[in-house]
Amino acid sequence: MDEMEEELKCPVCGSFFREPIILPCSHNICLACARNILVQTPDAESPQSSRASGSGVSDYDYLDLDKMSLYSEADSGYGSYGGFVSSPTTPCQKSPNGVRVFPPAVPQPPSQHHLLGHPSSLPPIPRNSCLTCPQCHRSLILDERGLRGFAKNRVLEGVVDRYQQSKTAALKCQLCEKSPKEATVMCEQCDVFYCDPCRLRCHPPRGPLAKHRLVPPAQGRVSRRTSPRKISTCTEHELENLSMYCVQCKMPVCYQCLEEGKHGTHEVKALGAMWKLHKGQLSQALNILSDRATEAKEFLVQLRNMVQHIQENGVEFEACLVAQCDALIDALNRRKAQLLTRVNNEHEHKLKVVRDQISHCTVKLRQTTGLMEYCLEVIKENDPSGFLQISDALIRRVHMTEGQWGKGTLTPRMTSDFDLTLDSGPLLQTIHQLDFIQMKVPSAPMLQLEECCTINNSATLSWKQPPLSTIAVDGYILELDDGNGGQFREVYVGTETICTVDGLHYNSTYMSRVKAFNASGVGQYSKTLAMQTSEIAWFTFDPASAHPDIILSNDNLTVTCNSYDDRVVMGNSGFSRGVHYWEITVDRYDNHPDPAFGVARGDVLKDVMLGKDDKAWAMYVDNNRSWFMHNNSHTNRTDGGVSEEATVGVLLDFTRGVLIFLINDEQQGPVAFEGIEGIYYPAVSLNRNVQSSPNVETTFYQPE
Repeated sequence: MDEMEEELKCPVCGSFFREPIILPCSHNICLACARNILVQTPDAESPQSSRASGSGVSDYDYLDLDKMSLYSEADSGYGSYGGFVSSPTTPCQKSPNGVRVFPPAVPQPPSQHHLLGHPSSLPPIPRNSCLTCPQCHRSLILDERGLRGFAKNRVLEGVVDRYQQSKTAALKCQLCEKSPKEATVMCEQCDVFYCDPCRLRCHPPRGPLAKHRLVPPAQGRVSRRTSPRKISTCTEHELENLSMYCVQCKMPVCYQCLEEGKHGTHEVKALGAMWKLHKGQLSQALNILSDRATEAKEFLVQLRNMVQHIQENGVEFEACLVAQCDALIDALNRRKAQLLTRVNNEHEHKLKVVRDQISHCTVKLRQTTGLMEYCLEVIKENDPSGFLQISDALIRRVHMTEGQWGKGTLTPRMTSDFDLTLDSGPLLQTIHQLDFIQMKVPSAPMLQLEECCTINNSATLSWKQPPLSTIAVDGYILELDDGNGGQFREVYVGTETICTVDGLHYNSTYMSRVKAFNASGVGQYSKTLAMQTSEIAWFTFDPASAHPDIILSNDNLTVTCNSYDDRVVMGNSGFSRGVHYWEITVDRYDNHPDPAFGVARGDVLKDVMLGKDDKAWAMYVDNNRSWFMHNNSHTNRTDGGVSEEATVGVLLDFTRGVLIFLINDEQQGPVAFEGIEGIYYPAVSLNRNVQSSPNVETTFYQPE
């Protein structure tokens, strides 16, 4: 329970809480310490509107942010709460900004009116008094009740009392006549502590005494101090018992509070029901935190083992290094000292990182364990209202502490391996260039799934080296299969850690993997990632591949040209298998030009009519008839031309190896095209007398 001791000490005096009160921010402070840190604001500066009249700690309003500088550490002169110690006769100190610091109250014996509910136990509090929480530094103005308006934390007081009792000296026998011996048992019925001789003499286990229950002294001490459940009274109505719980205000209330209207419109529930509910919530949160604490303990064991491994590896590495260096000539010995220094620095660096992490986790685990033990002690309390006064804050603290053991906290910051190997092969004339070389191949890269995606028939993959890997990497090799479960092939080799692969098949699932390499060789593959390309293809005109005379508008959906010569523009999506169909609308048609529509490879000529070279298959058309053209060969003349608002359809069928054109839904005849392997893009050639737009694009995929 030593870890819990920090939870039981006042942040002001550093001693165990004595008559703790609960501040509106859910923190606790001794009643006497609260008196010591009170300050009085000037009348002209006091924000009267920030006061509230009512019951409960919720009646205290925090100071506005623009008033906070009035009570700041720099202005008021009370940066440390221990600085308020003065004699009882010392008058109020006044700082240059008018903030008055009151001397501590005269200590009162515990037997003299030391209860929070008695007004006579405290001297009168000056008006406009301000109290600042020593933990969160939030300030508030006290109302006319002063410190009496704060609820007393009876649960915390009980936990402190039990903790102190458990730390006191061993209990003595109450029946020894001269020098009392240490008690070994306590009779719950007789309420007497016995040593073994006195128990056998005065409390024999026979007759009526045989039914008495004997318990260990520590348990008897606790049970002796345990009282029946306390019935708490309302701080506003001292004759009324707290029997309800206001859900909105998060505080116990009495029936008179409800009748007076302050909580009349609020949701209220039975005190006992909320007590059980909050105990359950705290227990559930503690279970989660307990799992985190268990993981932290295992993690600390792992870190301590890493320290041993680092030490062993370091010693082994030093021995190898010394053995190699001793085998060299005198020139190598001068270089040996420098290399040893480097190894030792690496050794110390690893140890420092791991030890720092051990220290950090130990402190955090100590705080977590202390909070857990404190919460478990709080759960043992039988005071519903007292428990509910602090349960919300404890639940938040447990959740916050559990969050601190989140992702990455229980991961080592350093590897125990030394990734350096000395090469003893260089010749004597190169001894001054002797250095460590990398003899290990890189680790398998990690795919960054959040950055991997597919768009149309393009796939983007991203990867990185493992966090703790220190092995040098010269480059990466990205591999994809054929989208049909075939063999992997290399699609990228280089130093980048992100790559986009274009021209994949639509409606296909590609398996991808990546590996790293350096001078020592090629490392292991990463995990295999499946990438699904789009089932439906959508395209716009591609400004990057268009001729400079091409003019694009309407988000690259409309194309025209500023030249009287034909210029080519292609779509931004390519096709390599399946059946595809799209339509293009002629928005403007002047002076009977000959626009061409079809498909082309990526390296098609851009400054001549589509179909003039062997990289494109097209239909060019005027206002009366059309022709098919490939490699400057004109065939299949057909009647039927285009005009403004005409629609030209293109059907590309890789399965049958045909290309079909339609004008206003009238087929112009199929055309066979050779060498269909590869990627083909929708393409158009036009001059300044034509403007067109693709208005429909659909892909129908058929397996080959």
